[in-house]
Amino acid sequence: MTSLRITLSEDPRDFQRRDWSDLVDQDPAGTLFHTPEFLKLYWEEFGEGELLLAFGEDGMGRQVAAAGFETVGDVLRFLGGTEITDYQGPVGLPGVTGAFAEGLAARLRERPDWRVADLRGLPEDSPWLPALREALAGSDLNVDETDDQNGVAPFLQLPGSWDAYLEGLPSKLRHEIRRKAKKLESDAGPYRVETANERNLLPFLDRFVELHRESEGPKGVFMVPGMEIFFRRLGEELCPRGIFRLTFIRVGEELAAGTVGFVFGGTYSLYNSAYDRRWHQLAPGMVLVAEDIDQAIAEGCERFDLLKGDYAYKYRFGARRRAVRRVIATRD
Repeated sequence: MTSLRITLSEDPRDFQRRDWSDLVDQDPAGTLFHTPEFLKLYWEEFGEGELLLAFGEDGMGRQVAAAGFETVGDVLRFLGGTEITDYQGPVGLPGVTGAFAEGLAARLRERPDWRVADLRGLPEDSPWLPALREALAGSDLNVDETDDQNGVAPFLQLPGSWDAYLEGLPSKLRHEIRRKAKKLESDAGPYRVETANERNLLPFLDRFVELHRESEGPKGVFMVPGMEIFFRRLGEELCPRGIFRLTFIRVGEELAAGTVGFVFGGTYSLYNSAYDRRWHQLAPGMVLVAEDIDQAIAEGCERFDLLKGDYAYKYRFGARRRAVRRVIATRD
C-alpha cells in the first residue's frame, strides 16, 4: 500500500483554498454532503467546537483525499452533524482509500484533544467503512461498529423511462401510485408540478417553511430559525446550478405540498418534504414524490435516494433498504 502524506488544518479558509470538489466527483461514495461547499455552509451555520480538515497527498504533492471533522468536547466526529448530513466520511481517488484511512488514523491518534471518535454516516456499501474500521483498530484504539441514528437510507435504481419504472414495481404498488394521482385530480381538479427557479425561489422557500412549521410531530419543530437560514442559503447557492430542487404540487391556486431535493452525480436525493394538512386525505405529498421520481428519470438520473429514515412510505415507491453505519473508536 502506497503511503500518503497527511496534513491537518484548523483553518476554515481551506474549504476554498484546498477545494476537494474534484475528489467528490471521482469517488464513487462521494455525494453533495461531502463537498466543501456543503460542509462550509454547515460549519458556518451549525459548527461546534473545533474544526479539523484532513488532506492526503501523494508522492507528487497532489491532493488525492480529504475529510472534515469537528471536535466537540472530547468527541471527534465527521463534520456535518447528525440532523443535517445524511452521508459522511472521507473522499478520495479510487485506489487511495486504504492508504488514506491508515495515515489518517495514525495522525488522529497522535492528537490529545479527543477521547472518542464517533464517526457516523457511512453507508454499508462504502469502501470507507471497512477501511476506517480496520485502520482505527490498527492504531491501538478500541473499535466498535453499529447502526447509525436512523440508520437506513432506502433508494431506487432508476430505469430509462417512467413506464419501465412502473412495470418494475409489484402490481399493488404500481396501482397505488396511479390511484393516488387520479384521486387527487378527480377530487381537487387538475394539478401541476412547479420547480423553483431563481425568480420564484424566495416565495417558494417562504411557503415551504410555512408548511414545515405547520407539520405535526418532530417535523413541526425541525424548522427553527437557524435551520431556515441554512435551507435558504442552500437554495440561494445551489438553485442557480440546478442542484437544489424545491418542487411543489399546485392544486388550483394553492401550493399543497413541497419537496426539497438535490440532483448531484447522477442521483436525485429527496432531502425534505412538507404538505398542507388540509389536503391530507388526498395525499399530495405522495403524488409529488412520484412526480419527483418521474422527473429524475427524465433527467437521466441513475438513482433516486430517499436518504436516512426507515419510513414505510419510502417502500411504497419500491425502494430497497440500505444500511448506514457508525464506527466508534475509543482510547484505552
